[in-house]
Amino acid sequence: MKRYLTVLLFVLPLFLVVVPAALVVYFSPHDGGEKKPLGQGESQGSQARQMTVKVYRTQKQVIESIPLEQYVEGVVAAEMPAEFELEALKAQALAARTYIIKRLRDGRFDDVPQGAQVLDTVKHQAYLDEQQRRERWGEDFDWKNSKIHQAVSATAGIVLTYQGEPIDATFFSTSNGFTENANEYWEKSIPYLRSVASPWDVESPRFEEQVSMPVEQLEQKLGVRLDAQAMSKGAWYQVLDKTTGNRIGRIRIGSKEFTGKEVRERLGLNSSAFTMRLSQHQVIITTFGYGHGVGMSQWGANGMAKSGKKAEQIVKYFYQGISLQNYGRIIHG
Repeated sequence: MKRYLTVLLFVLPLFLVVVPAALVVYFSPHDGGEKKPLGQGESQGSQARQMTVKVYRTQKQVIESIPLEQYVEGVVAAEMPAEFELEALKAQALAARTYIIKRLRDGRFDDVPQGAQVLDTVKHQAYLDEQQRRERWGEDFDWKNSKIHQAVSATAGIVLTYQGEPIDATFFSTSNGFTENANEYWEKSIPYLRSVASPWDVESPRFEEQVSMPVEQLEQKLGVRLDAQAMSKGAWYQVLDKTTGNRIGRIRIGSKEFTGKEVRERLGLNSSAFTMRLSQHQVIITTFGYGHGVGMSQWGANGMAKSGKKAEQIVKYFYQGISLQNYGRIIHG
């Protein structure tokens, strides 16, 4: 009996110390309570390293099989300035990875040469390999490449989803102060691609630009004939309505009606947010923003990052109602 009592007296203090400590370790938050939504375990990193993307290199006219995360690095390098904030680069990595995962999952490759899955141009996503980055960045290669690698590694294995499916992670350079509803540009309603304010874009060098062209050139490109009398009165065009994102919705030029998108594409404008005026026999067009305006504004993302927002906050702002998810669950079910 004394032996059992001695053992009990020895074990009981250990039980009182070890078990609470184990409970503290098990239930304590990571690293002092800081949430790390973009971190990933070894399984996600392993999946990211194993997947490859068959990229058609347009200049070489060859297909290269590139590890997925290496491909994402090349896309971020091509699509966003490395000078941007790290959290903005992380947001870009999330968008780039989501784009390619959705494309691989959908499995529709009829717009690329046989055997390829994606082009290396802006038709899909621009991509720069290491040699191209060295040539573009010169002596800045080391720090720029390291920064982009850091952004991609920090988000490895993570994609953006809506109701469990990878999203159309569209992005563009610069807004006019607002992003655009998808249905007001592409005539397709997408619940997470909704117009939001993006005031940070005024910092972009492409926020406001001006182009001019002869009246005859505008007439030719739009297939209209402008009335001289109407032109003299400044009544040669009329904005009929604007979109939620304050871009041209419908406009009448001469006797024809166009959408803002149609005018942008036919005239090669930076944006469908524009004004026009005549100066002698030239049409002066002022554009606001650069790109289609749907999804994540890159300059907006950088502005948010400068104000202290994290990548997860950035993507959830520009893509409404989305979640972040490990793509292994999407690919493999």
